[in-house]
Amino acid sequence: MATADDPTGNLHVAILPFMAHGHMIPIIDIAKLFASRRGVKTTIITTRLNAPLVSKQIPTTAEIHIELIRFPAAEAGVPEESETADFFSSTAQKMGPNFLFKFFHAAALLRRPLDAALAKIRPDCLVSDAFFPWSAESAGKLGIPRLVFHGTGYFALCTAVCIRVHKPHKNSDSESFVVPCLPGKIELTPSQLPESARKEEEGNPFTELVREMAESEGKSYGVIVNSFRELEPNYADFYRDELGRRNWAIGPVSLSNRRSEEKAGRGGRGTGESSSDCLKWLESKEPDSVIYICFGSLADFADSQLKEIAAALESWGGSFIWVVRKDPRTESESESEEEWLPVGFEDRTAEKGLIIRGWAPQILILEHEAVGGFVTHCGWNSTLEGITVGKAMVTWPVAAEQFYNEKLVTAVLGIGLPVEAEKWVRGTGDDEVIMAEGIEIAVRRLMDGDEGKEMRRKAKELREMARMAIEEGGSSHSSLSDLIDELKQRSHV
Repeated sequence: MATADDPTGNLHVAILPFMAHGHMIPIIDIAKLFASRRGVKTTIITTRLNAPLVSKQIPTTAEIHIELIRFPAAEAGVPEESETADFFSSTAQKMGPNFLFKFFHAAALLRRPLDAALAKIRPDCLVSDAFFPWSAESAGKLGIPRLVFHGTGYFALCTAVCIRVHKPHKNSDSESFVVPCLPGKIELTPSQLPESARKEEEGNPFTELVREMAESEGKSYGVIVNSFRELEPNYADFYRDELGRRNWAIGPVSLSNRRSEEKAGRGGRGTGESSSDCLKWLESKEPDSVIYICFGSLADFADSQLKEIAAALESWGGSFIWVVRKDPRTESESESEEEWLPVGFEDRTAEKGLIIRGWAPQILILEHEAVGGFVTHCGWNSTLEGITVGKAMVTWPVAAEQFYNEKLVTAVLGIGLPVEAEKWVRGTGDDEVIMAEGIEIAVRRLMDGDEGKEMRRKAKELREMARMAIEEGGSSHSSLSDLIDELKQRSHV
């Protein structure tokens, strides 16, 4: 790795990730993409407890330095360990909005440490997560451009702006509406929108954060998008031409991980042994016969919902890999698996099913030929990972911009079927439960019929487009080259 004061390299890019896995993982890939280009070095600015996650995913040959800054936990009134992506992913949501308000306050207090780090390392530009809107001013103090990273694609970005500006949901609490101005007839309901969009309460910290993010984007140099033009061309054009956002599509950034060990370790929590066991199990299955079920790092379904998923899989009767992120730190010592699984479920499905508790090597699983479908929460990382390996999807959004991503998958791309989730899941135990019958119908349609075959065909076409986009001469490869050239010219290198 390079050191912060190493004078080599014609362009020095600083990267500031947000402390959650869904944000950190792709922005680390972005750092690797920058560092892979001739004459570019990269510094990732992060906190002490997040440094191991970052360093684990950086090849030893990459010219990437890690600059540490102190996380102001005491000043914000949050636990010291809350700075880690693991804590935020597995525990923070259960601690309620008061903790989240304090956590985002702590994130805002990173401003002074960031200013000091930037003054020390003197980069030519700053790529920072959208959740750090104040970083535009930090970059401005040094006279360097700030590039925004949102962690989602063009469709969701455009939808969010159209809803924020036109507020079509204000007319009804239950009826669906067509998103104004957005290309295509995209329908949503108010219950599928983020709370910051639905309520817009005066003084609500999240509402204020969304406003600051929108304002800071206008003050920034542009936006880096983890997507590729061929996937959502109408929305890429709309984002640039109608919304006036300068942007560069450089994805799918997950494809920067080309070696098996990089794919297996993406996320920083896997082991070679667990990956090997899972892949060995898949080798015993026929092509396109297994459905993979995973809801990301934040979704926390109630036991009643998990039982419905189990009942649907057993009734369907096909092969499955089901990732269940039950956090042992939040379970009672007396809790047994039968409290969230039908009694005897694992014995009855032993030949056809594999349950993974905790982390799973998702990319390696998805790219295996035995996997024919993906039940997903429609987080953007997972959605893109499914697309890059040509998998059709059963869509089950639970929060954030995931309902927007679902519409892209089902209504625009035609590679997914919904389970008809209608509102956010908060993991409180009183959420609306989607019954086994509906889950089974969606899985069966995807895995067993002609409808699913056609979706898999379309998904495989998108897979080839994604792979071409990142190769030399492809749209994303060229977009990153253009951005680097522009930044070099701007810095007078």
